[in-house]
Amino acid sequence: MSSEEPILMLRGTRGLKYIYGPPNSRTCDKFNAVDNPNCRDAIFTKDGNLIAWCTNQRTDVVDNISSKTLCQVDNPRISCLDFSPKGTYLSTWEPYTAKQNAQESCNLHLLDAKTGTSIKSFIQKKQKGWNPQWSDDEKICARNVNNEVHFFEDANFDKIAKKIFLQKVAYFSLAPGDAPYHIACFVPGFKGQPSFVRLFRYPNFEGSNAVIAQKSFFKAERTDFYWNKTGKDCIFLTSVDVDKSGANYYGELNLYYASVKGDTAKLKLGKDGPVYSVQWSPHSTEFCVVYGYMPARATIYNLKCEPVLDFVDGPRNEVLYSPVGDRLSLSGFGNLQGQIEVWDLKLKKQISKFKAQDSTLIQWSYDGEYILTATTSPRLRIGNGYRIWHYTGSLLVEVFLEMNVELFDIKWKPVPDGVCKEKPTTFTPVPGIKSIVPEVSKQVYRPPAAQGQKASFKLHDEDNAKKESESAALTKNQKKKMAQKAKKELEKLEDTVKTTNCQVPVKQETNYSNEFTGDPEKDKKIKSILKKLDQIEKLKKDQQAGKPLEINQLDKIKKADELEAELAKLQLS
Repeated sequence: MSSEEPILMLRGTRGLKYIYGPPNSRTCDKFNAVDNPNCRDAIFTKDGNLIAWCTNQRTDVVDNISSKTLCQVDNPRISCLDFSPKGTYLSTWEPYTAKQNAQESCNLHLLDAKTGTSIKSFIQKKQKGWNPQWSDDEKICARNVNNEVHFFEDANFDKIAKKIFLQKVAYFSLAPGDAPYHIACFVPGFKGQPSFVRLFRYPNFEGSNAVIAQKSFFKAERTDFYWNKTGKDCIFLTSVDVDKSGANYYGELNLYYASVKGDTAKLKLGKDGPVYSVQWSPHSTEFCVVYGYMPARATIYNLKCEPVLDFVDGPRNEVLYSPVGDRLSLSGFGNLQGQIEVWDLKLKKQISKFKAQDSTLIQWSYDGEYILTATTSPRLRIGNGYRIWHYTGSLLVEVFLEMNVELFDIKWKPVPDGVCKEKPTTFTPVPGIKSIVPEVSKQVYRPPAAQGQKASFKLHDEDNAKKESESAALTKNQKKKMAQKAKKELEKLEDTVKTTNCQVPVKQETNYSNEFTGDPEKDKKIKSILKKLDQIEKLKKDQQAGKPLEINQLDKIKKADELEAELAKLQLS
């Protein structure tokens, strides 16, 4: 297959196929499409040279360069696949079923990726974290077994080369990169003891100098590890489902940093709320975090955990660096409306902002030119399809599948490291197409039987908008006449009360108007001034009643004329 054009893999109820991406999007005929609706998983090797997929019939491994089938594994139960970093080994997992023979109960298999020959089989009951972790050079492989971490060397799985002995290791992570290898382990707290993360350097796991970095903390049941490409720095996100203080609906999440030099720190976030997304820059010198109650904040930190760039708060919950590291996207999916911002990191300038509604997936192309967004199943089973955008915000490709056809997964075919280089950024949108999806209507929903008829009710927003527009349309003289009329009516009411000698409370006359302009910014200031004037009126009543006032309260009363003048200026401008 041509390596010059970007390629996408689609997996869904119509099987598996390849398509070319922009600029000439079309079906890739050099790849034999898989016509099987039960394609459970499909993965590429890190360099994109091999692809493997599993169906309810068998597992296939195909060479993407020659389009030749390398091997087939006749096991219809396989549902998850994973390649080792160099593509030498293929790991497969199937749902666990207990059998009398222990060997027959094995559901995790390590195979030679090119021949399909079985190398070793294990029992792995849980699907989460099922796949073994490899070093980038494939010299060591590690598994979490009964709260221990077992290490194997040179693909010799008949002998455990090393073990990490810690009380109940819940999670571990093997850093990327070649030797020396580094491992992070998380041990949850027990009976009042704190949880902790420890960093080790393989194979030194015992002795007083074995731990090269450690961070202890409370309120943590699990953690996610984020290593940079060098494998020298790690961010870990700790979480607990329930915040006992009741302050946080999302439980409690905290971010910590640790390096193989022994440095540790807790990240100080600039806003309260959950942590949505964390990602390292491909250059490994900085990372970005999206956090805080909506509208969320995004901040880029350096290796000293110091903020170097804050983005304006907005509706977002995901950050994604382009693979070459020159651009960054901030997006808001799920219960948000799909807004995507693209930023140039060198100029620290926004390139574009656009919406990809109902998206469940976003991914940069490996050259950093295009952004893929898609609506996939089972997150959304209706309206499945995908769009491809240029980073300047132009829509280039839009494909929606037919009703009842589902898209399970879509991804760019990887390319070898170093193939794609940075290109100068353009801020001018490239030519694109218009989406066939209509913009979301802001009108109130009406059932089919009521469509085309006059509404019998109005929303509060409509009423307020109408009042504000009417207020904004009033001239200066009209406002003056309305104020005079209101004053006369108040005087008439006072005269009536005096003649009838009724004990009716009369509202104290004020020298200011409650009119709004219809301008949101001005109205906000008007509301603030009106609130202060109301407070002053209450203080005046207290003063008239003989109640002693404090110095700051007397100063407030002195500012009444100044506030009224400012109010009149806002209302008449």
